[in-house]
Amino acid sequence: MTTASFNRQFSDGQISLMLPAPAKLNLMLHIVGRRTDGYHLLQSQFQFLDYCDSLHFQLNDSQQIKLVSSIADLPTEDNLVVKAIRKLLAFKNIELPSGVDIRLDKKIPMGGGLGGGSSNAATTLLALNHLWSLGLSIDQLADIGLSLGADVPVFVHGFAAWAEGVGERLTPIELKERWFLVITPTCHISTQEIFCHPELTRDTEIMTITRALDQGGHNDCEAIARSLYKEVDEAIIWLSRFAPAQMTGTGACVFAGFDDVDQANAVYHQLPNHWHGFVAQGKNTSPLHKTLAEITLFSAP
Repeated sequence: MTTASFNRQFSDGQISLMLPAPAKLNLMLHIVGRRTDGYHLLQSQFQFLDYCDSLHFQLNDSQQIKLVSSIADLPTEDNLVVKAIRKLLAFKNIELPSGVDIRLDKKIPMGGGLGGGSSNAATTLLALNHLWSLGLSIDQLADIGLSLGADVPVFVHGFAAWAEGVGERLTPIELKERWFLVITPTCHISTQEIFCHPELTRDTEIMTITRALDQGGHNDCEAIARSLYKEVDEAIIWLSRFAPAQMTGTGACVFAGFDDVDQANAVYHQLPNHWHGFVAQGKNTSPLHKTLAEITLFSAP
C-alpha cells in the first residue's frame, strides 16, 4: 500500500482515515548486555518493508472502541491496537473523546518477527493523535509506544534506524533499499521464550554505527530459534543457497536481500510448495509516514 484514504468529513458527519502499518526487518540484532530489571540491551538495524497491514479508523458517537479484524477470533482487549488507545488516553488523562470503529486488515504474518503488532500500535497512536486533535509530539507518542513494546518507537518515528538500549535509543541511518525475499514458517515464536532461554548469547561485543554499517552483523536470537524450531533452520539452509540468509527479530521469519526485484522473484518462484513467503522492498522512510506526508496529515485544518 503506497497511498491512503483520508476524508475529514462525510455527508453523515463521520470522520474516517485509512493508513498502512508496515512490516520491518532487523538486519542485525546483537544482545550486548542485560539490565538489573531483566531487560536485554540491544544493538540493531531496523529497516521498513513496503509490505503492510492496513487500518481503517472511523469516529462515531458511540463512546465505544470497536475493533474488527480479518483474523478470526482476534482477542480485542489484548490486542496492541486497543492497548495503544488506552495508553494514549491515560497519557492525556482524558476520557474517550469519541467512539471509534477500527478495521484491521492483516497481511503481515503474526509471530514472525516482522513487527506487525507493534506497527499496528504505532499507526493507531499517530492516527488517533490527529483525529482526536490531542496535539502530542512524535517523541511523546514514541514514549507511549515504548510502554507497549520495544519496537513501537521505531514505527512511530518512521525512519530506518540504529537502535540501542532496550530499543528506545534511535539514530537515523541510510541503508540501501534492496529487495528482500521473506520466508514465513508456519511456527509462531514467543519473544519471551527466546529471551528467557539460558543459552541465549547476552555478551556480544558492542559495535559503533559506522562499523555495523560497514561490516554488518548477525542475529543473536537465531541460534536458539533454529535449535527449537526446525522450520526456521530448514528455511535458512534453503535460502542460503541463493544469498546470505538470516532470521529477523526473535523469529520466525527468514529473509535474504537481492539487488533487484527480478532476482528476488526468481528465488521466490522456487520456494517449496509447502512454504509461504513474499517479496518486498526495504524502505528507509516508513510507508506510514510517507502516506502521512502525502495527505499533509499534520497540517492545520
